[in-house]
Amino acid sequence: MGFLSVLSTAHQWIRERVSPGEAVIDATAGNGVDTRFLAELVGPRGTVYAFDIQEAALQATRNRLAPLEGEGRLPALQLVLDSHERMAAHVLPKHAGGVAAVMFNLGYLPGADPSVITKPDSSIAALSEALALLKPGGILTCVLYPGHPGGDDEAEAVMQWCAALPAAVGQAVVYRMVQKPAAPYLIAIERSRKRQ
Repeated sequence: MGFLSVLSTAHQWIRERVSPGEAVIDATAGNGVDTRFLAELVGPRGTVYAFDIQEAALQATRNRLAPLEGEGRLPALQLVLDSHERMAAHVLPKHAGGVAAVMFNLGYLPGADPSVITKPDSSIAALSEALALLKPGGILTCVLYPGHPGGDDEAEAVMQWCAALPAAVGQAVVYRMVQKPAAPYLIAIERSRKRQ
């Protein structure tokens, strides 16, 4: 049967922790796959924020979500043309500290200019903001792509950030094919159930 892909594993871990009606964030909208997954999970009573720095990504996400809107199953939706490192500025105060899940899929937008990539500094800043926005017991997932130019540096920076995370703030795990160092891998953090 084989192991689940990193994306499927991220979805599984989030599915186990998110309920209809909650607020969730796709920190890197891309082609809208994770945004749609989150939208279906929280349903029409929930809220989904999706961030990207490329308008083409937000348009692809709108297109992917269109069927949900037609069926009356679309949650409250905020598609934000801005860097994920500024997500806290766009999240409503009522959701701050109460977000159930944040998903990151780092790297570049498939089919677009591969030189437009996520960068270590902004990604680390975004991860810090995302962790602060999570509710106790909430989950953050981050898929890393060390196989493209710049991806290895970013993945290493994220790993170092996770390793330095105090256990009282959150528990971090890694899901990775150890025989394939250039393959994508997943980091997930569960926010401590006790607020610090």
